[in-house]
Amino acid sequence: MKRYAILLTLLLFTAASAARAGSTSLDGVFSQGGMVIGHTEPGATVRFADRTLRVSDDGVFVFGFHRDDPPNMSLEVEYPDKTAETIALEIAQRQYDIQRIDGLPQKKVSPPAEVIERIQREAAAVRKARARDTGIEEFVNGFLWPVDGPISGVYGSQRVLNGKPRQPHYGVDVAAPTGTPVAAPAAGTVSFAEPDLYFSGGTLMIDHGHGLASAFLHMQSVEVKVGERVERGQRIGTVGATGRATGAHLDWRVNWFEKRLDPQLLTIIKQ
Repeated sequence: MKRYAILLTLLLFTAASAARAGSTSLDGVFSQGGMVIGHTEPGATVRFADRTLRVSDDGVFVFGFHRDDPPNMSLEVEYPDKTAETIALEIAQRQYDIQRIDGLPQKKVSPPAEVIERIQREAAAVRKARARDTGIEEFVNGFLWPVDGPISGVYGSQRVLNGKPRQPHYGVDVAAPTGTPVAAPAAGTVSFAEPDLYFSGGTLMIDHGHGLASAFLHMQSVEVKVGERVERGQRIGTVGATGRATGAHLDWRVNWFEKRLDPQLLTIIKQ
């Protein structure tokens, strides 16, 4: 499926992409996998999905919707004068593809016992990086595609690996030759950088602020270090086929804490 055909379909989810209630405004994609940027009164307290959100000094906050979030959710706002309101959110529900991938090394589908501890250790390190909640606000400037190429895997698709059902795919796969430069889709701080994780190979994460982070998997080279600031469009590494992969591609993922967002939806939000 062509990228632009996908985007035309996803644009349908933006029909109600702006909402206003009281002194709080919301702008984004109200769909499973979507991201919303809010503006409220400085000093307000905002809660969503059992989490108190970071609100900047000028009232900016961000949140997102997971692949399987329900059609009706709510945002709770308490203003500095102690008045409060609950904003009803209608979340567009999506249909997801089933993607079958064969030819993977069997040890990458059903790992042997001797690597389980390694997998658990690596997963814990990734979760720790996802939990960052910093005050930077690089998400407000929009997102670019980190690499050009045909889309070979989409967000939310149920994965069947070597005939065995596995977790859904939480990123977008872009096919490109090994060694193709990868650019930062938005500015931020490198929060994770490892050359060889068991499943995802060369793996890099960039913190864009307020719990929003991009991850880049299967990279041939990771060319930035933890703690380094990167600018939008800056080269951060190269495409590869490391980890559990059948060919060269970039798997780009976006998280708001533990909620998995659809990177394609971020690229259509107005900048």
